[in-house]
Amino acid sequence: MSIYALARPLLLSMDAEAAHGLTLRALKMGLAPCHKAETPLLAVNLWGRDFANPLGLAAGFDKGAEVIGPLFDMGFGFVETGTVTPLPQAGNPRPRVFRDAANKSVLNRMGFPGCGLEAFTRNVKTYRATAGRAGGVLGVNIGINKDTRQPLDDYRRCIAALAQDADYITVNVSSPNTAGLRDLQAREELDKLLAAVMDAREKTGHKKPLLLKVAPDLDEAQCAAIAELALHHGIDGLIVSNTTVTRPAQLKPSLKREKGGLSGQLLKPLATAKIAAFYKLLAGRLPIVGVGGIATAEDAYEKIRAGASLVQVYSGLVFEGPKLVPNVLTGLEALLKRDGYTHISHAVGVDAQVAAFRRTGAETPDNAA
Repeated sequence: MSIYALARPLLLSMDAEAAHGLTLRALKMGLAPCHKAETPLLAVNLWGRDFANPLGLAAGFDKGAEVIGPLFDMGFGFVETGTVTPLPQAGNPRPRVFRDAANKSVLNRMGFPGCGLEAFTRNVKTYRATAGRAGGVLGVNIGINKDTRQPLDDYRRCIAALAQDADYITVNVSSPNTAGLRDLQAREELDKLLAAVMDAREKTGHKKPLLLKVAPDLDEAQCAAIAELALHHGIDGLIVSNTTVTRPAQLKPSLKREKGGLSGQLLKPLATAKIAAFYKLLAGRLPIVGVGGIATAEDAYEKIRAGASLVQVYSGLVFEGPKLVPNVLTGLEALLKRDGYTHISHAVGVDAQVAAFRRTGAETPDNAA
């Protein structure tokens, strides 16, 4: 029996944030399971970077870039640290994380608590000094301080500090837990923001990929505007999606009145639908990283078939533990082979292709059934 299997009842009985802190301490002590199996079937090349596999860890787990090495040891193809803000901040008052175990979902209103850019950058540099770039693809997720008066300057500062050591940078404009942040997704504000972050990247001399993380609660017109602006400004990809402010009927009744963003199984259908919508709008011109409710290989495969080139997990780890990583990777291999694909890239967006063929009355493309 694994260490996690033994510890799981204790962790789930604890306050969610305390359990997460205990998990981080265990990882620092070297108690992470090791899974390094690699297969050409799952290898992905994007933005000139080689991903051993398409399964990544979403931002929010390692907010301070403290356990990057142990997370790569677990078998992730990429790890996204953060969200980091220029100045340290405590975040929103506790309690601010709530589990719905019956629905394998989590509601949080963290509010970007963290150590601040100086300490975060130091941790990333320490990791690079010891591991170089051999561990895997490292992303950093950047945000704004709660009381900032100049949001664009916050993003600029983070890009300037992290462009050298990160493999990619994610601009987070979609957390529902920082007042005014989601307003930056509006056309006029996003136009200014994307111009600013692209200029900030140019000034660093390190043309690291810039990704934009968007909300799942966007309407059709908002999605179209974001896709248009992302293409216009040359953003390198979208992460779809962040947590949702909707409250599905199945959600635990006591959580329906809590503020915050919902993730996990109850987010899955909304997130997958939004991936498909952006895939159609972008028509393959920008890669999508799919997030929201992944706990099994089938969940990951659904996101890939909807249009995601890479996928990320977080809430699934809360309920499934570290076995989720090898289980998803092994299962993905089996699903690809079952459907006759010789590489994972061949499955990206096939459900959208099937839908398009059906609308035109043409035959379904090979291997898309």
